[in-house]
Amino acid sequence: MEIPKECKILSITRFKEIPYLVHGFGTGIWEEHHLRRSKEWKNFRLIFLNQIHSNIIHFIESGPLKNLDGDAMITSLPHLLLIIKTADCLPVLAVEESRKVIAAIHCGWRGTKKRVAQHAVKGMESRYGCVPSSLLVALGSCIGPECYEVGSNVLESYEEEGLSLDIFRPCPNKKDVYLLDLKEANIIQLLSLGVKKENIFSIDFCSHCSEIMPSFRREGKMASRMLSFIGMSF
Repeated sequence: MEIPKECKILSITRFKEIPYLVHGFGTGIWEEHHLRRSKEWKNFRLIFLNQIHSNIIHFIESGPLKNLDGDAMITSLPHLLLIIKTADCLPVLAVEESRKVIAAIHCGWRGTKKRVAQHAVKGMESRYGCVPSSLLVALGSCIGPECYEVGSNVLESYEEEGLSLDIFRPCPNKKDVYLLDLKEANIIQLLSLGVKKENIFSIDFCSHCSEIMPSFRREGKMASRMLSFIGMSF
């Protein structure tokens, strides 16, 4: 199945069932000015990160905020849009429905190696009392396991961190090159903390294969960024 070329935002049905929650995974034709000009989110403050492929988490308890270095945001405040930019990396959105706590996470291979999604879940638990088994997690589009070629240095770095190597498989006809399943790597980490499998939802388009999705591997430095966002309106 292909994404219609006119599609601007993809969403998760389960998230849409939460009355106070707004969220979306933008495609390549959904840009920052669409967020800023949209009447639907005119009362929301947009919060961005200077993403640095880390496991740094920010708890957003005031605003406006600028120049935050890190790769995940968590808040219990309404009328903030937590925004993640990606072009092959994995955007992750999470919500604890009853406690009204949300998170937005940027997971590249480096951040995944540093367990950034796990740090975010633990942050939601320690700061706001969220229970991992109650979390709902949405995974957006990223580069798929058939396209994500990495060197043996990446595999070795994951092994050094004690992470599962089941997410790697040899790339056919290429020596010391592996295919990495970035999405599965993060699912494994989420499950290990007690997030329920049935509470993890995924948009399974490969950014590298879908021309409507930005892809750094496909377009290089000219690639735009997919904007994924989550906020609350209560």
